[in-house]
Amino acid sequence: MKRVGVTGGIGSGKSFVCSVFEHMGIPVYNADNRARELMKRSPQLRESLTALLGEKAYREDELNRSYLAQILFRDPAMREKINGLVHPEVFMDFQQWVQKNQGKHYVIQEAAIIFESGADRLLDRVINVYAPVRERIQRLMSRDNLEPEEIRKRMRSQITEKERRQRADYVLVNDGKRMLLPQIVRIHNDLLRN
Repeated sequence: MKRVGVTGGIGSGKSFVCSVFEHMGIPVYNADNRARELMKRSPQLRESLTALLGEKAYREDELNRSYLAQILFRDPAMREKINGLVHPEVFMDFQQWVQKNQGKHYVIQEAAIIFESGADRLLDRVINVYAPVRERIQRLMSRDNLEPEEIRKRMRSQITEKERRQRADYVLVNDGKRMLLPQIVRIHNDLLRN
């Protein structure tokens, strides 16, 4: 069974692409959602994050996502420390999830920072979803109600599109001009063959 990553810059359309794969019967592990769940449910991780970030890390028994986002996107040193706590937990969780999905041709891990986190070392192939910056900004402004400068800060916290494209095995172009579904089907068929 192959392990395939789907990544791309913030607002590129990773989740939409993964929903298409799910409709085709491919199990999808959303690393970002699972990381949030683990930060909420894992007592060890919760304790470590509180020790690192202080009591503001959790509010009324919930992860304080806005506080966490402020730190992650503004302080690279703290981002590295937080990721150093969270990523090993997500890697273990993913391995357990893969075991539960044995027998499939392939499974997908969706994550914004596959290369930055080192998760690509656990994967057989990586798909990069590309969308032009202007479109990504528009999507995020309407989806998350963020200001353009905040979006650009978040984009700068990720590796460049050029590096993602160079390191990926496949590139899906989600620019609103090229049809996305035929590109996904082509990759799906290739993964079933190889």
